[in-house]
Amino acid sequence: MKAWQVAELGEPRDVLRFTEVDDPVAGPGQVLVRVLAAPANFPDVLLCRGQYQIKPSLPFTPGVELCGEVLAVGAGVDRFAVGDRIVGTANLPGGGFAELAVLDADSAFPAPASLDDAEASALVIGYQTSWFALHRRTRLRAGETLLVHAAAGGVGSTAVQLGKAAGARVIGVVGGQAKADYCRELGADLVIDRHTEDFVPLVKEFTDGRGADVVYDPVGGDAYTKSTKCIAFEGRILVIGFAGGTIPQPALNHALIKNYSIIGLHWGLYKQYNQQAIHDCHAELTELAAAGLVKPLISERLSFADVPAGLGRLGDGDTVGRVVFHP
Repeated sequence: MKAWQVAELGEPRDVLRFTEVDDPVAGPGQVLVRVLAAPANFPDVLLCRGQYQIKPSLPFTPGVELCGEVLAVGAGVDRFAVGDRIVGTANLPGGGFAELAVLDADSAFPAPASLDDAEASALVIGYQTSWFALHRRTRLRAGETLLVHAAAGGVGSTAVQLGKAAGARVIGVVGGQAKADYCRELGADLVIDRHTEDFVPLVKEFTDGRGADVVYDPVGGDAYTKSTKCIAFEGRILVIGFAGGTIPQPALNHALIKNYSIIGLHWGLYKQYNQQAIHDCHAELTELAAAGLVKPLISERLSFADVPAGLGRLGDGDTVGRVVFHP
């Protein structure tokens, strides 16, 4: 089969090579799929750079999530059959930027009928991350105010939609006019362009001085530091990631004085400690998708030839919404 491979670490544009590799085989508890769609995710950029917490041996194929058609099932698999359309996370070093991929059956789910291949492929990592963040870690309540950083990005956009579905008022912080327009399309009640506006006074004004009840931060750096200046009494700051490149050093005395919580989320740990919660999450996301309350907004549907350039633009921060590649 054909696959994009990383033989040396670096920027996606420089290190990805389209090459022939052996067809993968489904082992016990696994399924083999024909890849129908695979979205670009920031972890794919970090994998190419060698900066992700998982470091597969070289060479490897990135592409951490996908939608595919089942071609074969391994021993012990009874949840899926040949011909099923599924979504899930691929088994590195054999990721989704290939014609074929193998998934653990426990990490795969039925693709919602209400979503096309590209939309379904983007339902797993981002939406599950935000679902666990908002519903298990912070217990977001209807009527609360949710502040989302990088609200036009891969995970931020999912937080906007899930926040609205939960009945929250959502403030989205983005960088640039195109991302601001996209965030409004997602349903945000207030959109702030960080390139031209300071979000701290605007959040305070929007909330009549109270501040945000929940802050969703996949950026770190200044986004985190300034969020502590507009967090509400009994507010919760969600640490999702550090796409900005700087890991904050929280002032715990400030959290004590202002009475707010700092909450971390590592979605991948649920696979290890609570697999059933992941399946319950997917079932709820499927219902929300069927009701039209969540729908991945695909900004670009590209061919596999565009994988290096697409990942490169994602790493540069130049993409809006979800970018999905089709073999």
